[in-house]
Amino acid sequence: MSRRIVYRCLSLLGVVAGLGGCAADEMVAVEETSQLESAAVVSSITEGDYVIRSVMTNKCIDIASASTADGAKVQQYDCNNTNAQKFHISPTSDGYWKIINVNSNKALDISENSTAQNAKVHQWTYVGGNNQQFRFVTRGNNQFSIHARHTDMVIDLYWGSAENGTEYVQYPYTGTANQLYTFDKVGDGTNPPLPGNGLGAILSESMFNTMFPGRNPFYSYSSLLAAASTFPSFATTGDTDTRKREVAAFLANVSHETGGLVYTEEINKSVMCDTSWGPPGCGCAPGKWYYGRGPIQLSWNGNYCAAGNALGLNLMNDPDLVARDANVAWRTGLWFWTTQTGAGSMTAHNAIVNGAGFGETIRTINGALECNGRNPAQVQSRINTYQHFTSLLGVSPGNNLGC
Repeated sequence: MSRRIVYRCLSLLGVVAGLGGCAADEMVAVEETSQLESAAVVSSITEGDYVIRSVMTNKCIDIASASTADGAKVQQYDCNNTNAQKFHISPTSDGYWKIINVNSNKALDISENSTAQNAKVHQWTYVGGNNQQFRFVTRGNNQFSIHARHTDMVIDLYWGSAENGTEYVQYPYTGTANQLYTFDKVGDGTNPPLPGNGLGAILSESMFNTMFPGRNPFYSYSSLLAAASTFPSFATTGDTDTRKREVAAFLANVSHETGGLVYTEEINKSVMCDTSWGPPGCGCAPGKWYYGRGPIQLSWNGNYCAAGNALGLNLMNDPDLVARDANVAWRTGLWFWTTQTGAGSMTAHNAIVNGAGFGETIRTINGALECNGRNPAQVQSRINTYQHFTSLLGVSPGNNLGC
């Protein structure tokens, strides 16, 4: 493309062209103008862990699906307090810095050392390349542009889009808001809590690992937290005991469905296509099978279509996305949990927060095959896991455990 969208330029105050020649422990991006520092964002950058937000959207730089792989997409996403959105910034030389993701220990990197406009930013193992080093230029109002060492182009939110999943690229500096960032330093006592951390307040990563000692790495804690941040009622409704019961109930059911978060796909696969129900226009794509995938084992084309419509994903044509993308997988599980009544009369979320009991979550998820005496052993297995998880979280399981 020949040109970019031009947005309202912000006041360009206190431009610092570079900080070459200082020792590593003296390197700091300093605000030239005299301004009061915000309670949330910093006016100077020193070594440490940061959450980096777009000035355009106030969303965070994020490693897609909390991936630890070389080449993983660097995107914008709603801030969710996961390690996929935290970066350790430390000096390299001559005023440049490396930006290392806390979750993956991989660096922000301009793909293939490209010098082209719109070359993508992704993550890669740090090897000291100039395409993995950046300088920070103050632009006033505690905002910075981020310049790649090998081109001096800036990290740019592609077309200034507000959509989650929008990628970052390098582009010549134009002074527009989609090229400006604020930095929240993690753990220095100045940051307000990031949104979407209700689950994190109930379930620590160490507790998650205790619950699922043999889990598939695909089902990561950080991807669960990222997905939960997009369902604001989950683990945030009611008193602390209610919130703990909901987390235990959700995880007990997904544990049962996946063999302890081991399986991303159903073992006995089948097409599972039935066009007699589901959203309008929901069919079965040629060659696609709609067997169970993800933590809740999303099944049947109608559910894939409905989940895709709700989440803005084309799951009818790409059901395998649920088994490829951990964030999508958790989101389909939470979509069903918070919005679908399934074989029951209420959502699983409402069953817990309104006091109907764990048994009603079983009825919603698989009541047609398990409840009313159809398969008491499976029901008891879910109950046993739920009681174990509530014990770990320090809360009573409540009443009405069976269905």
